[in-house]
Amino acid sequence: MANQQNKLSDSDFSFRFMDHLLEGCQIIGFDWQYLYLNKAVIAQSRKTREELIGNRIMGVYPGIEETELFALMKDCLENRTSHLLENKFTFPDDSIGWFELRIEPVPEGLFILSLDITERKNTEEENKTLQAQLSQAQKMESIGRLAGGVAHDFNNMLNVILGYTDIALECVANEDPLFHDLSEIKNAADRAADLTRQLLAFARKQIVTPKVLDLNETVEGMLKILRRIIGENIDLKWVPANSLWMVKMDPSQVDQILANLCVNARDAIAGVGTLVIETGNAIFDEAYCESHPNVHPGDYVMFAVSDDGQGMSGETMAQIFEPFFTTKGVGEGTGLGLATVYGIVKQNNGFINVYSEPGQGTSFKIYLPRYAGEDQKSATSLPTIPLPGGNEVLLLVEDELAILNLVKRMLQKIGYRVLIAKNAREAVELAEEFSGDIDLLITDVVMPEMNGRDLSYRLQEIQPELKTLFMSGYTANIIAHHGIVDERVNFIQKPFSMEDLAGKVRKALVRED
Repeated sequence: MANQQNKLSDSDFSFRFMDHLLEGCQIIGFDWQYLYLNKAVIAQSRKTREELIGNRIMGVYPGIEETELFALMKDCLENRTSHLLENKFTFPDDSIGWFELRIEPVPEGLFILSLDITERKNTEEENKTLQAQLSQAQKMESIGRLAGGVAHDFNNMLNVILGYTDIALECVANEDPLFHDLSEIKNAADRAADLTRQLLAFARKQIVTPKVLDLNETVEGMLKILRRIIGENIDLKWVPANSLWMVKMDPSQVDQILANLCVNARDAIAGVGTLVIETGNAIFDEAYCESHPNVHPGDYVMFAVSDDGQGMSGETMAQIFEPFFTTKGVGEGTGLGLATVYGIVKQNNGFINVYSEPGQGTSFKIYLPRYAGEDQKSATSLPTIPLPGGNEVLLLVEDELAILNLVKRMLQKIGYRVLIAKNAREAVELAEEFSGDIDLLITDVVMPEMNGRDLSYRLQEIQPELKTLFMSGYTANIIAHHGIVDERVNFIQKPFSMEDLAGKVRKALVRED
C-alpha cells in the first residue's frame, strides 16, 4: 500500500500538486499506517519520510492513543466524520508547536490538512500576558490611590490622638494609674501610625530623602540586625558583586525592603534553612522591555533576597503585593510587608521580579535604576538643635479644625505665641493686619483655594523674612516630586509628637538658607 501511494505521489496530478503546498497534507490508512505525506509535513513533524511512510502512527508517536487528536481521528475512520481543531504538539527537543488540523474521511482512510499556527499562538499568548500585566498595574495603581487617601485622613486623626495624649501625659504624675492608661493609648496610636506609613509607602506617597548609595555598603550595615531578625536556625549568606553601580534612594527605604523581605523569607522557612542576599549589575534592552511594559531600557542595580522555604503557588504570587493580603493566620501579620516593598520600588522607578514554586523556595529580585550623576554619597546633615521652645510669633494654618487646635496647644505649651488661620485667605488677612513680625509660617501642604507653597510665597511678600515649616500626611509638589523631599525644605510629617514638632520648629527658626 505504501509503495502504491508513493507511486501515486509521483504520477497522480493531485499528489504532485499537494507536494508543493505550504500546508501539510497526509493520508493515514484504516490500519493507522502513513500512506502519503507532502514536503510540508516533513518540515512540520521534523521527521524523515522513511520514519513515517509505511509505519503506524502509534509507533511513530508513542502514547498518542491517550490524546484528543487520536479520538477524533478514530471517529473519522469509524464514523466518517469531519473535525477541525487546534493541537498543541511537543517536539523531541521539548519545544512547542501549534497546528490547526482539519481531519476529513477519504476512501483510503483519513486525510489531515495541517497549518502551522505557532507564531500566531505565541503572539496571542504574549498579548494575553501583556494585557494581564497592564490590568495588574492598573489594579495596583487604583489600590494605591485608595490606600494613600485613607492613610492621609487617618494620619490626621492619629495626630489628634497622639497630640492630646502627649498633653495629657504631661499633666499626670508617673505613678498615677491614668498615666499607664494614657501610655497604652499612645503606644497603640504609634503602632497605627506605623501602619499608615506602610500604606503611604505602598501608595508611593512616603516622604523620603534620597542619597547616592553603594548598596553593598548599605546592606552590609544591616547584616547584623537581619541575622537577629531571622534567627540562628537560618544561615544568612551575603554575596556582594564587585564594582557595583551606585543608586540614588533613601537608605531607610533599603532597610525597609530588606527587613520586610527577610521576615517574609524567615516565615517561609520551616526549621533550618538558607537565606541569600546578593547584588549585581544588570542591563535591559528594548527587546526585554517590549514584553515587560513596566520596565524601561537602561542600566540597573539588582539586589535579591532568596530562600529555600516552602515557595508559593501561582495564585498566591498574583496577590502578594496587594495590601492586607497575607497567607499567615489571624493576628500574625498585617499583609503590608510586601505591599510596602512594592511601593518603595515603584517610587524609585524600579521593578521587581519574583520567582517561586511550591517546595522550591522564593527569590525576590529588585532592580533599581543606576545613578548616572555625580557620586556624592550624602548631603551634609544639620547640627542637632536643643528642643526647648521660644517666644517667637508663629502663624499656624490648617484646614482640619482638630489638627489646628491641637498644634496650637502644643506650640503654646512650649512657649510660642501662636496666630491661627483655618485657610489661606484668613492667613493672608491676618498677616496684613498684624502689626509686628511673624517669624515662622506652619502650614499644611494641601488646602482648598490655595496650597501651602503658594501661601508661603504670598506671605513672604508681606513678611520678607518669614520662614516656613510645611506639614502633611503625604507629599505634594511644594515638598516633593513623586514623593521626594528637597533637603532645603523644612518639613514635618503627620502624625508627629510634641517633641518632634518642637525640634522641627526650632530648626526652621534658626536655619540659615
